[in-house]
Amino acid sequence: QVQLVESGGGLVQPGGSLTLSCAASRSTFSAYDMGWYRQAPGKQREMVASISSGGTTNYVDSVKGRFTISRDNAKNTVYLLMNNLRAEDTAVYLCNAQHRAFTSLIFWGQGTQVTVSS
Repeated sequence: QVQLVESGGGLVQPGGSLTLSCAASRSTFSAYDMGWYRQAPGKQREMVASISSGGTTNYVDSVKGRFTISRDNAKNTVYLLMNNLRAEDTAVYLCNAQHRAFTSLIFWGQGTQVTVSS
């Protein structure tokens, strides 16, 4: 079992920045591929960014050039730096962990709300 706790959400004006953090409970954090997903009211959950256990990153097209995902294995934490935020980025952001070998081991955090509004 891996517990994921997100933090860093809040209200920000368009064009502003936020950094989300996701702290994992397991010391085997480095064995997990990590991802940030988001879900807006009435919309399907979508993958925003992911980072593999080896450090390979991937982004949905709508956030490329604005968001950066990173991880600190020593702190069991994954981050999402979000710049130039837009109203359409408003959503609940959820952290996801999937074991790189045992891919049926998938865990989710509770989510943190990001609201972009003037």
